[in-house]
Amino acid sequence: MDRLGLIGGTGLVSIADQNQPLKIYGFELISNEQIKCETPYGAVPLNVQEYSTPLGIKTLVFVQRHHNDGEANRQPHMINHKANIWAILHSKVDALVSVCSVGAIHSSFQPGRIGITEQYIDFTGVAMSFHDSTSKFTSMTTPFDESLNSRLEEHLRSIQGVASDEPLRFTYWLTQGPQFETPAEIQAIETLGGDVVGMTMPREAKLCAEVQLPYAAILISSNWAAGRMPGNEKAQLNHEEVSKEANKHLDTIWSSLAFLMNQ
Repeated sequence: MDRLGLIGGTGLVSIADQNQPLKIYGFELISNEQIKCETPYGAVPLNVQEYSTPLGIKTLVFVQRHHNDGEANRQPHMINHKANIWAILHSKVDALVSVCSVGAIHSSFQPGRIGITEQYIDFTGVAMSFHDSTSKFTSMTTPFDESLNSRLEEHLRSIQGVASDEPLRFTYWLTQGPQFETPAEIQAIETLGGDVVGMTMPREAKLCAEVQLPYAAILISSNWAAGRMPGNEKAQLNHEEVSKEANKHLDTIWSSLAFLMNQ
């Protein structure tokens, strides 16, 4: 894969500035360019990193999904998803990988573990489509690219030492935000099939499906969901702490990206 798109959230703001970790995978940075991409939905800042590798030139195109024209990060419900996906699509990438910090509900997905998304559930009632003025209905039976998921699962099991009988694929439940969930909501979400909770990613998946852009979502378990902290069901959630936990695991993210780009 020669050109890979990457979207990261508030827990991964610094990923665009971290050029050295890819060196251990044989990647040598050639250029690191900041570009403002004008789209029909607004401007998007792109960080385009070009690397020399034993397999040729590789390009990584990064978007920080909460970008806000130099101001404080956009709240989850205010993200300009259409602009982000349009900018990535028109950067001519081969595929797009999303990196998401999530609250863990599933008991096997303890904070610090990294998995992938197999399904999502979106009951927010918020429409997300490029086709607001025309009738077009997109199948979401397989919302994530199975080729990307298979390769990511193989690599993540190997690098984390996760056995084949341990779950590493999860269902993402989209919450509206920007508030965290209540323990009662988490209980209901689990009952209805949610393994993790977050406030953004499925809207990207829908748009990518509409434009047939191969898409996968890596999940960083950054915290237990509300009411699920072992030994402390009353533990309060703190956004800064959640983001800090996500940033501890960038080495695994870089390793996964290098693995995909070397395929």
